[in-house]
Amino acid sequence: MGYDCEVAVVGGGIVGLSTAYALSLADPGLRVVVLEKEPAPATHQTGHNSGVVHSGLYYRPGSLKARYAVEGGRELAEFCREQGLPYQRTGKLVVATDSAELPRLHALAQRGREHGLPIRELGPAGMAEYEPRVAGIAALHVGSTGICDYPAVSAAYAKLSGAQLRTGSPVTAIARRADGVTVGTTLAEVRAKVLVNCAGLHSDRIARLAGDEPGVRIVPFRGEYYELTPAARGLVRGLVYPVPDPAFPFLGVHLTRDLHGGVHAGPNAVPALAREGYDWRTISPADLATTLGWSGSWRLGARHWRSETGELRRSLSKRAFTAGVRRLLPDCTADDLVRAPAGVRAQAVARDGSLLDDFAFAEARARCMC
Repeated sequence: MGYDCEVAVVGGGIVGLSTAYALSLADPGLRVVVLEKEPAPATHQTGHNSGVVHSGLYYRPGSLKARYAVEGGRELAEFCREQGLPYQRTGKLVVATDSAELPRLHALAQRGREHGLPIRELGPAGMAEYEPRVAGIAALHVGSTGICDYPAVSAAYAKLSGAQLRTGSPVTAIARRADGVTVGTTLAEVRAKVLVNCAGLHSDRIARLAGDEPGVRIVPFRGEYYELTPAARGLVRGLVYPVPDPAFPFLGVHLTRDLHGGVHAGPNAVPALAREGYDWRTISPADLATTLGWSGSWRLGARHWRSETGELRRSLSKRAFTAGVRRLLPDCTADDLVRAPAGVRAQAVARDGSLLDDFAFAEARARCMC
């Protein structure tokens, strides 16, 4: 058949647009079409996050997440410098607030050194040099962490790649052929030699639409934020994180300064009632049925219900959320916090209830990649 492009990419977030950019670097003459269902790119996860460029500290050595965070963080900083995009190397503190957290803090320090990260182990006096208003008994300073503007980075990828970006084009059908694939959208068909699935919150659906069974489902978790009022922003200089609980897959409430001088507190992690459910009022019966119909969701809930109960309390009670913030920032009061926009995390959950803690790639017949 004739081809509209060599590669069709589903998803116009930062993953899809960076894929298009990487393809253009590998083969400048390659024709790439990026299909995005929203009227504009970078609308969901890319546009609803804290802007932190993570160092890779939390990720298992040898994992793809660790490699992409460590190497990708350096490449992203250089890309921002080359393109004149906003970027700040802020560093961050990971703070232990009680003695039970010290073994985990030391284990993180060892992991960071395995990754080759600039790590400093600090006591209270050393912590105060970076964050005088933060409470804790020990901390790690990770010098390579930074912040950037991910939507701006995505826009640069789109421009530099030369890819054709088709917004307002939800994918409705995928037909494999011996010599390629035809992707149906609400606007027009796209005929390509290769399909790459970068659909984020809907990536499992795109995989099944292509005839594949990924073995996981995307279970959406909403991360809710508050931000410090202008008068309280001086309480935090940079990025402050708690020691993560290995029994729970999320980092816990932390404090992150953004490129515009604001300071966000959060996120918590609560089940969203829609894949694009940025508040409790947004409910999708179809999304909810998919989540509840997946056995992994129930096994996940049975495994982490105690931790999730605390997350729900912080979602429904500002007082409880404030208490979580005050573990790190004792001078913060409820009056210092105002609601900020939330994000939704596309969490891949396996049938046994485990959460994928690394990237998972699959290549299928007829050149479809997820």
